[in-house]
Amino acid sequence: MEDPKVLERMRADWNARAGEDANYYVAFGRRDQDDEEFFSTASDVVKILELDLKRVRGRDAALEIGCGPGRLMRPLSRHFREIHGVDVSDEMVRLAEQRLRDTPTAHLQHCSGSDLAMFPEEKFDFVYSYAVFQHIPSRDVVFNYLREARRVLKTGGILRCQINGLPPHAKQYDTWSGVRITADEITQFARDEDMQLLLMEQIWTQYMWIACRKRPAGWTASLAGRRVPRASVIHRISDALTGEAVAPARGPLAALALWVEGQPEEADLNNLTVTADGRSCRLMYIGEPEKDGIAQVNVALPEALRTGMVPVELLWLGQPVAEPVWVRIIPAGPSVPRITTITDGINLLSGTRIVTGVVKVTMHEVSDAAQFHATLEGLDVLEIESFCTDPSWQRYEFNFRLPAQVAPGPHEVLVSLGKRKFAPLEIEVA
Repeated sequence: MEDPKVLERMRADWNARAGEDANYYVAFGRRDQDDEEFFSTASDVVKILELDLKRVRGRDAALEIGCGPGRLMRPLSRHFREIHGVDVSDEMVRLAEQRLRDTPTAHLQHCSGSDLAMFPEEKFDFVYSYAVFQHIPSRDVVFNYLREARRVLKTGGILRCQINGLPPHAKQYDTWSGVRITADEITQFARDEDMQLLLMEQIWTQYMWIACRKRPAGWTASLAGRRVPRASVIHRISDALTGEAVAPARGPLAALALWVEGQPEEADLNNLTVTADGRSCRLMYIGEPEKDGIAQVNVALPEALRTGMVPVELLWLGQPVAEPVWVRIIPAGPSVPRITTITDGINLLSGTRIVTGVVKVTMHEVSDAAQFHATLEGLDVLEIESFCTDPSWQRYEFNFRLPAQVAPGPHEVLVSLGKRKFAPLEIEVA
């Protein structure tokens, strides 16, 4: 049961953020963005959602949960006859109404913060949400939204959303650092609610993506005991991330892509199984069949898989549906820590121009974050905070404050990780 105090806190906090700087709190790129820059920051997310539209069988209506000022609704409106947005913040809804006044197919409503009671069943072809459930402090509220999304979807409709998949912790959740939900909880939700789970990526991160198709009530139970023919063919197999014909035995690149013809239409992450050398892989993605009938299936390899040629098998409902294929597994390469970005720690769109006195360094393959050290002009940086954004890639963000003595102008930041020293990083202090 949702706590009314939680819902009121959500509304009050997001109204306050909308009044302070709605564009910043929604896109988290820069303080005081103008509308043109703000809407341009949606492009990468829109591309992700548009790729998933191939799963959507109707284009009558779409719904965004947590629409904010309408950043995603405007570009996605071109795909549907009408698009709706709801938000717990009435101030965000007011801003969205202003910014979408030239989008006649867009409709905005303030919601309770936990349900979609204003909509009837079976209304939408597509329901989506981006970077919203990460800010909800209550597990009950998140799962009620997911159940409500199923209710308002047409049978066959698609839910595409993000969940905070970081490992749970004992700290109090709030309306910024929201509740964390495991992959196992999502797979159980899909089974319980007759949702065909088609994608679950970036698990163990703050931005775990899921995609589900609504199936009729009783669908999950109807699959029990079904006999299936061995009618599928695995045409090709490769590393899921590089496309090479080999895959490493461990690490973030230890993933396979299978191109399967004749895959069962009702296959999902709960009832399809891929094994490597007889051991179950973790399914991540089941694509829609292309015109030639071939669909892509991505899986993560099991831990400590042996190297050499290993057999890969495809099973549905526990029964083989294709002849086994073979793939070469090679030893994983050594871990190589590397710096991927350096930006202003708050105004991310400022790039290497540091305007807030705070710097963010992003690194991959960091085995011990406590070994991070940085200096500027021979001075140690201050207040270093580390945050693991993706355990599988050992990706960390390090945020720190520049020493007060640092003058405006160009400077070099020197970063080390234990005994490993990195090339100087150029920044400009405003």
